[in-house]
Amino acid sequence: MPGRGPGQGQGGQGGQGQGRARGQDRGPDHGHSPDPGGGGRGHGSNSGGGPNPGGGYSGPPPGDGGHQHSPGSDGGHGHGHSHSHGPAAPVSKHLRKVIAAVLIPFGAAVLIGLAVLWPGGAPGHERTGVGFDRQTQQATVTKVDEVSCSSVNASGGVPTGDTSTAEGSSAQQQADGTCKKATIRVDTGDDAGRTFTEIVQPDQSRQLSEGQEVVVAYEPSAPEDLQYSVADVNRRVPLALLAGIFAVAVVAVGRLRGVMALIALAVSFLVLNFFILPAILQGSNPLVVAVVGASAIMLQALYLCHGLSARTSVAVLGTLISLLLIGVLGSAFISWAALTGDTDDNTGLIHGLYPDIDMSGLLLAGVIIGSLGVLDDVTVTQTSAVWELHEANPSMGRRGLYRAGIRIGRDHIASVVNTLVLAYAGAALPLLLLFSIAQSSVGTVANSELVAEEIVRTLIGSIGLVASVPVTTALAALVVSADRPTAQAAEEGVRAAPARGGGRGRRRKR
Repeated sequence: MPGRGPGQGQGGQGGQGQGRARGQDRGPDHGHSPDPGGGGRGHGSNSGGGPNPGGGYSGPPPGDGGHQHSPGSDGGHGHGHSHSHGPAAPVSKHLRKVIAAVLIPFGAAVLIGLAVLWPGGAPGHERTGVGFDRQTQQATVTKVDEVSCSSVNASGGVPTGDTSTAEGSSAQQQADGTCKKATIRVDTGDDAGRTFTEIVQPDQSRQLSEGQEVVVAYEPSAPEDLQYSVADVNRRVPLALLAGIFAVAVVAVGRLRGVMALIALAVSFLVLNFFILPAILQGSNPLVVAVVGASAIMLQALYLCHGLSARTSVAVLGTLISLLLIGVLGSAFISWAALTGDTDDNTGLIHGLYPDIDMSGLLLAGVIIGSLGVLDDVTVTQTSAVWELHEANPSMGRRGLYRAGIRIGRDHIASVVNTLVLAYAGAALPLLLLFSIAQSSVGTVANSELVAEEIVRTLIGSIGLVASVPVTTALAALVVSADRPTAQAAEEGVRAAPARGGGRGRRRKR
């Protein structure tokens, strides 16, 4: 039966409404119905008007026209216009300009900071021969013989001290036990091929075996027979193998994203080794160097891993705001708690070699850089969650998006803060064990600078992580809900994402 002219339809909220079609009653009608999830788009066939098999009604939502074609038996067809198709449209040019107006000056400031503070290499100094500040060479254990400890120990006689103590027990073992005499060949440096011997006591934690590769320390000012000594075991092969397994796992699961993540990781190490560390040693302010270096790491890592898009830019803004908060809190509380940053042999050696370095500033720089990796994870996750919520329901406003995103963020906060605290506790486990052995009170342990430093580091980083969730969620909700694509952009979306049926549309780049 002939219809009455061009078809017009209206779809109410949730994909329900009424449709009127004029053309031919039985002609195929390609309509676009709201997704049952509440705002997603779907495609289905409809005979005339009314409900279609796609789960909705062929008429467009209020305010839109429907683009429907109903060829009839007389060859005529009617059509309306609709622009409700597929997932959320890309962020508009206006919003891109607003984001660029914030991030381009920031990126330029980071580049200027890198250029101004670039150190050109770490300053040289005379080696002290203490700790890591020693000349080292690679060597191999060629022979190990068992000998009587009494024949090789300089002290000779039987100890007369209390053997119930650790010192007395060790002396007894050195007198009565069996020691090892290791012959070691130097493999690198000017003395390659030279051999020396070293006595290994039975109570030493590191025992040597034939064929083992070791690292030896070299002290040129010592007597010739004492110039070389074993400093450590060569662990390059197992570490390289483990790194290879890690890289393969990342690429196998992450594919292209995994490759980009590995590239970003390599660039981060380059920034750390060739900018941050040498610049601090050159005497630049550690806080300024950490801010510039961390910003450079953040920008390259996020954009390399997640692409140059508005969504990534929102994550960058959220990370930046959180880092600023960490910097302000860290500066205030490190100063208030009178933390010097000089708490162990390594920091003491650094301060002795480079007395101009601000050790408390170095502590704050470590807090900022240490928090950056977890911040990236939180901000990217929250931004992606808000974007996906908007795709699932484009009609949801910024308040609804924020509330839904913050519910996801609360779960993330609980797990991330726990992870951060446990990571610091695990790193300081030997120290905590020493306090437990000494049976010190919790207050005494917490008040010591060595532990207070870790407490301040952990709590400031955790506050920054907690704050990043509402900040990033609010920014993402504001950006994605403020976007209003033009009719022309939506019409291009129709051509780019043709109907597939079953309420699905082609994903489009955001």
